[in-house]
Amino acid sequence: MADYSRSDLDTPLVGSGRKRLNLNDDTIGVYAEKVARFFGTGQYLFWQTIFVIIWILLNIGGFAWNWDPYPFILLNLAFSTQAAYAAPLILLAQNQQEDRDMVTILADRRRAEETKADTEFLARELAGVRLAVGDMVTRDYLRHELEDLRNLLERVEAKLDDAVASRIMDPQDFNAPTQGDVVD
Repeated sequence: MADYSRSDLDTPLVGSGRKRLNLNDDTIGVYAEKVARFFGTGQYLFWQTIFVIIWILLNIGGFAWNWDPYPFILLNLAFSTQAAYAAPLILLAQNQQEDRDMVTILADRRRAEETKADTEFLARELAGVRLAVGDMVTRDYLRHELEDLRNLLERVEAKLDDAVASRIMDPQDFNAPTQGDVVD
C-alpha cells in the first residue's frame, strides 16, 4: 500500500495546464456569434471595401507586385473561402440564439404556469373568504336583529304592564288586605 502523507491528501491536484484549443459547441458558438455579429455591421463592410480597393489598385496599377491579374481570381477565391466559412458560422450563431430562445421560452412557460397556479389559488381563497363573509354577522344585520329584540322586549313589557294593570283593576284586589291590615 502506498504511503500518503496528510498534506498530499489535503492538497488538490494541480491540473496539467489549460487547454489551448477548446472545441466544445458552446465555445465555438460564442465565437461564431461574435463573427456573425461583426459580419452584419457597417464597420465590416467599410473595411472589406477598403481591402478590395487596395487589392485592385495594387494589381492594376502596374506595380511590381502584380500577383492577381485582371479577372482577380485570387480575390474571388478569397471571397469564396470567406463565404464558405461565414455561412456555417452564421448558421451556428442562429442555432445558439435558438437555444437561448428555447431556454427563455421554457422559463417563460414555467413562470406562466406558476402565475396561473397562484391566480387559481387566490381565486379559491377569495371564494372561501366570500363564503365565510356570507355566513358572518355584519354590523347592519346585528343592528337589525338587536332592533327586533328591543321591539320584542317592548312588546313583552307592554303585555306584562297590561297584565299587571288588569290585576290591579280587579275589584277583588281592592278588598285584599294590605300591609298592616288584619284579616278576620
